[in-house]
This record gives sequence, C-alpha cells and structure tokens, in this order.
Amino acid sequence: MAQTSFAFDELPVTAPVGRPRPADAAEIADPSFQTGYGIGWDHARHGQVPPPRHLLPGHPVRQGWQAGRRAFARRTLAAHAGVPLWLGLRLEAWERNLAFEELLVTPRFLAQLVTPRCPVAREALAAGQGRVVRLNQAAGYAAGNLVMLSERVAKVLEGLDLATAQATAAQARAAEDGLCQQLSAAEWDRLATLISLATPLAPEQAATLPLRALPPNRVRVLNPVQGLQAWVTLQVELDGWSQRMNRFATLLPETARPAFRVFVGGLLPRVWQAGRPLDAQTLRERLEDAWCDERVVRRWRRLAQALSQADIDRLLDSAVTLGLSGRRLCGHAQAAATEGWALGSRGRVDDVAAATPVQFRPMPCRKLSTASV
Repeated sequence: MAQTSFAFDELPVTAPVGRPRPADAAEIADPSFQTGYGIGWDHARHGQVPPPRHLLPGHPVRQGWQAGRRAFARRTLAAHAGVPLWLGLRLEAWERNLAFEELLVTPRFLAQLVTPRCPVAREALAAGQGRVVRLNQAAGYAAGNLVMLSERVAKVLEGLDLATAQATAAQARAAEDGLCQQLSAAEWDRLATLISLATPLAPEQAATLPLRALPPNRVRVLNPVQGLQAWVTLQVELDGWSQRMNRFATLLPETARPAFRVFVGGLLPRVWQAGRPLDAQTLRERLEDAWCDERVVRRWRRLAQALSQADIDRLLDSAVTLGLSGRRLCGHAQAAATEGWALGSRGRVDDVAAATPVQFRPMPCRKLSTASV
C-alpha cells in the first residue's frame, strides 16, 4: 500500500561525522544529554556558537561545543545558509522534547525550504525573516512536514490542527473586520489547506477539501486524492499542459472522463478570467484562488467520487511517469512517507517506540513528490 506525497527526498545522504561521547557514565545513558551534546558538537564543527542560554556551566550543549572546539580547532566546515537553520531547529526540537529526523533533514534539505514569499500570507520574506515550522503539529521535525512561513503565520500555527484551522477560518469570515488572530479568512483557508496536506485523512474527507494552497517545495501530500488534485492543478502552470491533460484524460475510467472535462472547463476560466498572468507568482495565486469558487469545488467532488481508490493509485503512478515540467516528481510508499514523523507519540520523543500507532484508514495509493529544480 502507498500514499500520495508531494515530497522531494531524492537527496544524497551524508553519513554523520563521528563524535566522542561524554565521559560520565550517567550522561552516556541519558539520550537527551547525548542529543544536546551532539548539537553542541555540530555547532563547533561548523564554527558556530550556541545561543547564550545553552552555554551555562555543565549544560550538555556547552559540553559538546567545547569538546568540538578542541577537536576541530580551526578545521571547521563552511556554514552555508542552511546550517544555522538546521542547528536552530535541532535545538528547538530538543528543548521541546520533539522528534527530529536527522537522516533527511539536513542543512541542504532545509536550504531548499527557504522561500522569498510566505505561501499563506503571500507577503515577501526578506533574508532571515521566514520561520521553518511543522505543518502537522502532531508530528515531529521530519522531511515532508516542514515549511517556511512568515512569523505572523507561524505564531498561530503552534498547536493547531486541521479542524481548529477550518473553524477559525469560518470565524474570520463572520467577523466584521474579516480577521481572526490577525489572519484573514483567506489566509486561514490557505493555512488549513497546508495542514491538511500533511495530515492523514479519510479519503472521503480529503476529497471534499478545496486546494486553497498549492504544495510548497518538499511538503508531502499524504492523502492520495489531494495528490491527484494538486497534480492536475499544477499542470496549468506549465507549457504543454493541454497535451498532458489530454493524455491524462485517456487514462481515466471512461465513466469519469466527462466529470474530468467539466472540472477542467470550470477551473480554467477562473484562472484566466482577467487574461493569462504574465508572471509565475500571479498564475500560482490565480490557481489557488480558483478553488474559492464553489462550482470548481463541486465539480472536483463529482470527479473524485467517480474514482475508486484503485483508480487513484493507478493514476498517481501515471502522474509520476507524465511528470511536471521543471520539477522532480516521485512516489513514496505509505510507511516511508511518514517515517520519522513520530505520529504514534504525537511527535514527541517520549516513549516513541512503545507508543500506539495513530489509527487512520489506510489509503491504497501512491505518494507523490514534487520539487523545483
């Protein structure tokens, strides 16, 4: 079985450099101490200084940093833009006792999350202004669950789940000023969509959701029907979309083809109603805003209802073959898609091994992954 994930994990894996262990036997037996010690060591390895609060005497981060300074002296590695972000996220996860998946979440991986524009607030992010956060707050810091948002949006995401985000969007629409917790209804809708992409949902629920935000780079779309929804929508961004759509239509069950044509015929006029956008950012926003139209959502639901889970599985395999021009697209098996997310312990390090796995309906489809090249 597999799921759908727009995640982009075909990165080379670099084996971690070995580090000495602390000398005290009690400290060696304490996993939390070892983690902090390793974070301090990696600060020294890259010539970085930990925050002052971690430099108190006896602090595990300080001990690792001091040991690293002695070991590396002036033979440190260059710290590119992703390194401070990587070290800061590891410290954040360690302080909050949350799982951090170290194999794929590397400095290079995090550097690919940096974006000049917040996908929720649609405001420019100057260098150093964005904040990398977990979309699924019941999961750890892992590949596919991380995105860069503006500080304003990141603050309200803390502890938020999909149902709460959807309810808050409704409150914002009912408010006189159209705001709730400093976000507009449209911003809440986009945030709720991003949360839904990284949240395992029942197929029936996932099929009803509008795609108010397209998947940012390296975010995994866990729900197969949303993966199909994103793939079809993203085609309109690219040259040759008409030919790919026609090829895709031939892969649909014959009974679903009329619903597909009606859906595409409803989506395109709303994207191009003021003329074809001249820049990629405006086109992307038009594609997202087209999903505000209830007719587009209603036509999508009819199409989704005409497809079985087996149909979606087959179509997503075909989508990987058809690809997205200018992007990498890959699939992930169901178990691999959320590996390292610590869903069974709601993202926490405590009792990860002994925790009962989260129960949700299995989705027999492929996960897709897309990444800008």
